[in-house]
Amino acid sequence: MKNAADLVALWQIGVDAVRGDAAVARALTEGRISKPSRIVAVGKAATAMATPAATAWPDVPCLIITKYGHAANAPAHAKVIEAAHPVPDAASLAAGRALQAAISACPAGSEVLMLVSGGASSLVEVPIEDQSLETLMASTQELLAAGAPIGEMNAHRTAQSQIKGGKLLAGFLGARVTTLALSDVEGDALMTIGSGIGAAPPNPAFAFHSEIIASNAIARSAIAAASPLPVQHNSETLYDDVVALAPRIAATLTAGAAGLYVFGGEPVVQLPATPGLGGRNMALALGLAREIAGRDDIRILVAGTDGTDGPTDAAGACVDGTTWDDSGADALARADAYPWLEARGALVKTGPTGTNVMDVLIAHKGSAR
Repeated sequence: MKNAADLVALWQIGVDAVRGDAAVARALTEGRISKPSRIVAVGKAATAMATPAATAWPDVPCLIITKYGHAANAPAHAKVIEAAHPVPDAASLAAGRALQAAISACPAGSEVLMLVSGGASSLVEVPIEDQSLETLMASTQELLAAGAPIGEMNAHRTAQSQIKGGKLLAGFLGARVTTLALSDVEGDALMTIGSGIGAAPPNPAFAFHSEIIASNAIARSAIAAASPLPVQHNSETLYDDVVALAPRIAATLTAGAAGLYVFGGEPVVQLPATPGLGGRNMALALGLAREIAGRDDIRILVAGTDGTDGPTDAAGACVDGTTWDDSGADALARADAYPWLEARGALVKTGPTGTNVMDVLIAHKGSAR
């Protein structure tokens, strides 16, 4: 794809509107958050979310648990633990024990500020008794390969965990917990974000306040507001298998008027027994490339707002009517979109973004030439 700079710029505007540091800073500036006794940040955007709070209160202990490679520029006094995503590893269990110990050690009268973003489900874990790490990894990988939706994934994770679904804060003996969250789930439910790592237990013995401070809807609204073109469509409907989504989205674009089309959500992809390299955004982009092959009036960007698509260093990809050729069918079947798209200069690489509010698709339909 020769020119995707304008689509990438719009995507970046959406990402900037939901950055973890900016969202937390706004909450602090608006005076809704009192000085806590401890700051805990968990998720892919944990470092960004913790930074303004740790800067405001440098004397407050701060624990950051995030994905490998996502701890750059962490506050100097913070304790940082990096772990694996989307499949937990031994570091995830160490992080779970550290988080559980930090919360249970809070004395009477203390206050905790919890900062939660997507990815926490894998990054931090204390399994139920008799659940080995190997079993946990295998069951997670099985669900991922089957293309299980995030709700099903997180329900499974909660059932296998001692700290998910409000269980972590059941061990809190202090006075108040405030949870600020970036939503990476449909419906923005706190009990689903990070499998409920920052949710309160039923009938908590402490004061509890929670806010969703960034979401896919906010990112899409920022993109729409910045668009120099008429916005013909803006919806959060990327909640299906990429095989079904690609023709459906292409049909919307081909039947619609010229302008900008914005979609959000989190598609799923079915993996073969031995998958190649790629992620759901790349798979959807490749499927869309096939659907719009030969057209000269449609360009499409599909990218994760966290800057990471699957186990790769790319956020997603940009495609147009010239991207596809028949060899793409084999790449799709083998879930090996990354090298195929890389060879055609279609990948979008941004590095960690400091947020995580699912995925965004931006399409520009012009006049056919």
